[in-house]
Amino acid sequence: MTKLNELSPRPGSTKNRMRVGRGPGSGKGKTAGRGVKGQKARSGVAIHGFEGGQMPLHMRMPKRGFKNIFRKEYAEVNLGVLERAITAGRLDATQPITEAALRGAGVVGGERVAGVRLLASGTLSHAVTITVAGASAAAIAAVEAAGGSVTTTVAKKAAPPAEASAAGG
Repeated sequence: MTKLNELSPRPGSTKNRMRVGRGPGSGKGKTAGRGVKGQKARSGVAIHGFEGGQMPLHMRMPKRGFKNIFRKEYAEVNLGVLERAITAGRLDATQPITEAALRGAGVVGGERVAGVRLLASGTLSHAVTITVAGASAAAIAAVEAAGGSVTTTVAKKAAPPAEASAAGG
């Protein structure tokens, strides 16, 4: 059994750092391996992506897509997950189920989510009253078929009128 004070790396696994600029006998004296003059011989150089005047690769590549930094992410909760949480006793079907109750039951995680969206995967046999940010039409129909109700807190944007887009010729 080795002691903590006897631990050392395997032989040959580590290498001493090169000490540059320590005189001509060191093999890395005078210019310290930087060559002679020029921008890269000086300190504080950051030429990332520079290709000597040629158009850099990152500027030659075509740009695709768009990332909306204001997009809201919603946590998705399926009906099957909701059913399992109720049967396991983590959620009470007789009380109104809110996003806070879903977080407390461990059904929803993540701090950066803007709300909970209810989806229709799975089945629900309990009549529950649930308040979430959004729900799919199939999920709302399934909850109402089980005798419950769904309330959404985020209003959907109304679709533009069909005749306005058709007459825009």
